Amino acid sequence: MPHHLARWTGLAGSLLLAVSAFLGGAFRTGDLRPTPVSIWQGPNGSLIIATWLLGTALMAWAWWSLRDGVPSARWALLTVGLWLLPLLFVPPMASRDVYAYSCQGASFANGISPYEQGVSALPCPWLDSISYIWRDTPAPYGPLFVVLAGAVVKATGSLTAAVVAFRLLAVAGVALTAACLPALARRCGVPVGRALWLALASPLIGVHLIAGMHNDALMVGLLVAGLAVVAARPGRPGPLLAGGVLLGLGVSIKITGMVVIPFAALAAMGGPYRFRSLLRDGGPVVVGAVAAVVGVTVAGGLDFGWIGGLESGGDVVAWTSPSTAVGQTVGYLALVFGLHVDALPVTRAIGVVALAVLLVWLWWRARTRDPFFYAGLALAATVALSPIVHPWYWIWPLTVLAATARNTTWFAAVALVGSFLVLPDGTGLARFTKLPGAPLMTLLVIWVVVWLVRSARADRAPAPAAAATTD
Repeated sequence: MPHHLARWTGLAGSLLLAVSAFLGGAFRTGDLRPTPVSIWQGPNGSLIIATWLLGTALMAWAWWSLRDGVPSARWALLTVGLWLLPLLFVPPMASRDVYAYSCQGASFANGISPYEQGVSALPCPWLDSISYIWRDTPAPYGPLFVVLAGAVVKATGSLTAAVVAFRLLAVAGVALTAACLPALARRCGVPVGRALWLALASPLIGVHLIAGMHNDALMVGLLVAGLAVVAARPGRPGPLLAGGVLLGLGVSIKITGMVVIPFAALAAMGGPYRFRSLLRDGGPVVVGAVAAVVGVTVAGGLDFGWIGGLESGGDVVAWTSPSTAVGQTVGYLALVFGLHVDALPVTRAIGVVALAVLLVWLWWRARTRDPFFYAGLALAATVALSPIVHPWYWIWPLTVLAATARNTTWFAAVALVGSFLVLPDGTGLARFTKLPGAPLMTLLVIWVVVWLVRSARADRAPAPAAAATTD
């Protein structure tokens, strides 16, 4: 598609998505237990679905068509800004999390730790806007975000104003990514325009970060900023310490950002890998990150209960997580034989163990390769092997890999599919497509494992002997 046509096609898609948000977004008084059928049969149901589907398709098509290059970085930024503009002014879309953010902020502002009690303990004045499953669970977010949420609620005093403030925070996170990603792309030899386009123009950004206001926008922005500082000043203790602090602040939004830190420590070395160089140059990165996390936690009067709060995410069962899909499929197969088997705890535990092993292996390989690229792979592994995977989680690896990877087709395709999995009011289609979703994901897992095994065998196979030459 010509780039000028792609620009206006994507804008048309963004405008249609904005219409779907106004007609059927995640309103405070909306249905807390909707289904695709109830949405279709409700007021404007067919129009909501049609504008959402067509808008997402147009935006995704325009983004995908230019995934291999855009005219310039400036053109990419202007186009992204144009596409995001309509979604700046819509009601909350594709998620009700912003209401949970507000209630957790209200708890903190009133002296209650959201790590010790659910938001129903206040009670939050906006409790009726939160999905039932999250009312009595501790907050899974880091101390920096809890402090920010408390400040937002104190400064605004109303839910509408708080929503506006959280959207501004999301915009700040996306802007930080846009400002810092070019430095990382240049360091890795990736065209800046292509990196910006892949990272910022996908429908996941407009729908889930800007319209949906997920705090992932802040986490990703801080991670990219920290990596950019490390990339620009390897071997320099002061900048490396600052880069570590930025990474630690990202972890203080969501703990999953911590997988990047060991790779940033490798990238901090000014020369080839040596253990002494790692201690000298990687040490400031790690110290800065740890100091930021501990400092924010202590300054906020909080503890590390947010790590335990991550367990509540396991209450959601969706085939978008490969380990969960395998567990679901085992259960379905057992039913064929009249057995009732709950394989989820086992398959999810296997996924977590596999993740730990894979992260160590990726770090070991990164010693003699590009640590920034392997940081992106580590984020991808973290998402793929987690017990619960929401579509917007793929923004984490997508952003880093956009600036570090030469081949971008595979992870762009994952983001493309994920763009179609959440309706405007936040209804996740994965919950209603367990069949055939889980078996199909299981088949994909089997194919990937077989491919990896064959690739490993091919790498270990001795090179064929050179053909003998004759006179």
